[in-house]
Amino acid sequence: MLKVVQCWDDGVINDIRLTDLLRRWGAKATFNLNPGFHSDERGVNRWAGPGYSGWSCRGFLPGKVGRREMKEIYSGFRVASHCFRHETVGTLPDDKFVQAAIDARTWLEDLFQCECPGFAWPCGRYTPETCRALREAGFAYGRTTQNSSDVAGCEETMALHPSCHFQANDFYGCYEEAKKTGIFYFWGHSYEMQEYDELWRQLEMKIQFISEDPDSVWADVIDIVPECHRRGAR
Repeated sequence: MLKVVQCWDDGVINDIRLTDLLRRWGAKATFNLNPGFHSDERGVNRWAGPGYSGWSCRGFLPGKVGRREMKEIYSGFRVASHCFRHETVGTLPDDKFVQAAIDARTWLEDLFQCECPGFAWPCGRYTPETCRALREAGFAYGRTTQNSSDVAGCEETMALHPSCHFQANDFYGCYEEAKKTGIFYFWGHSYEMQEYDELWRQLEMKIQFISEDPDSVWADVIDIVPECHRRGAR
């Protein structure tokens, strides 16, 4: 039986539509959050205007979900640390990066009243030193942005490589290939679909396809960690 896991980063408003979609098909997911970027109230999605020079997703500027609505929006799903304010390895001292990862986990555990042992590396950046530090701090895994044809065969669970991005051109091929090794893991950001119904339809087709495959079962990311350990990861 193929275990299928997925995770989504950054806690944006589009997650509201995404969680509704996932619930329709009984799909599990983990949401990687940056508590320091969230206000009590919900932000707004908007489009970059002329002359805008900051970050955007092809001109789309996603708003964040509100702190007061997080428990409702992510009810039934896992949440994990993505650092407190998306701190990235290499842009600040390692000790401050590790503290930011821990601070996010502590905040999420206080809000959701559950353990949050997962982590996703902001921008996919990590080092052997930060892997070791987060493991020693009690994290169970750290998701990267590098692709792997054998997720469970990773050598380091703090550098857990997914199968592919959810919009990968070879998504279905990666899915079928993963049946040889037993785990299919995809990831992304819901803001990448912006407000285009066709992009949302394409995702729903993928979720439906997996949910209706009798040879697959949805699982949480944390569920695959023991299998990674059994196959030799540290």
